Amino acid sequence: MIVVTGATGTVGRPLVALLKDRGVAVRAVARSADPGMVPGVDVHRADLARPDETALALAGADALFVHPRAVGESAAELVRIAAEKGVRRVVVLSAINVDDDPAYQPSRFNGDRNKEVEDAVVGSGLPWVAVRASSFAANAIGMFGAQARAGDVVRASYAKFAEAPIDESDLAAVIARALVDDSLDGRRIPVTGPQSVTHEEMVAVIGEVIGRPLRFEEVPAELAARGLIARGLPEPFVNALMARYERDTGKPAPVTDEVERMLDRPARSFAQWVEDHADAFQAVAS
Repeated sequence: MIVVTGATGTVGRPLVALLKDRGVAVRAVARSADPGMVPGVDVHRADLARPDETALALAGADALFVHPRAVGESAAELVRIAAEKGVRRVVVLSAINVDDDPAYQPSRFNGDRNKEVEDAVVGSGLPWVAVRASSFAANAIGMFGAQARAGDVVRASYAKFAEAPIDESDLAAVIARALVDDSLDGRRIPVTGPQSVTHEEMVAVIGEVIGRPLRFEEVPAELAARGLIARGLPEPFVNALMARYERDTGKPAPVTDEVERMLDRPARSFAQWVEDHADAFQAVAS
């Protein structure tokens, strides 16, 4: 039995489905889990900050997937209980920039504690694997989706800032292997998409895939920041995001071959991801 925390999220949902399709017994754990989210999967509603609910979720488990956003400050308690319950392996999702200065890790200002959660798993005494992911391809929807649906011009800052976005299905597949392959124990595995692409290039790829050329228009960082804050994003998060963009703009994003090594196939490109999610960028019908 494999327990998956954060089972309703961007990574957890495809991970649950993938494990189930491979015939692995899965217990999907989330605070507001839908009992019918994946037929044939044991769904357990639990507040992971409550030890009694956590203990029930871990009963009979062999391996545990720890999602840092779902677990947060309860990570150390979670893995302690996992050890008591006989769990034999823990895989934690982390970030490729987890060792960077916290000031350049925008997600920390949204409450993520990737470093603390990874450290709790590594120090648990259980066999562990840390999968350190680059930015998710799905972030492109929040960055460019609304503007692409509304017209042919996408306005954003730092046109030359580059990332190596990973397809979430690739990330789920890497995690699935780590959960069952003890040869990976003790590794911190940095996983990325197959190429570094800039913001401007992402917009061009989206336009090419949806068959409607999109034009990237760079705007000053101050204007972009005000727009993000007006949309409800926390100001500290926006400031950290802009600081990261300014620091690394013009530099290629780190690219690894770990996805291909782990899955024995090439990592999926950003264009392939857009093909699967084209509706998020298609023009709104009038």
